[in-house]
Amino acid sequence: MGLLVLTRNSGQSVLIGDDIVIKVDLRKGSRQVKLTIDAPSDKLILREELVRYKRVEK
Repeated sequence: MGLLVLTRNSGQSVLIGDDIVIKVDLRKGSRQVKLTIDAPSDKLILREELVRYKRVEK
């Protein structure tokens, strides 16, 4: 598995394959960013910390 590190400005996007688009937006008054993910409904999208929590819980 490879690692790609990108810098994006607010409003810019990253394409993964032909069918997944991740858009980056800044949240006003915050240091956080908002990611909007447009992907086919058959793709499972999970937050990493929830997957880790479930593994520890078992």
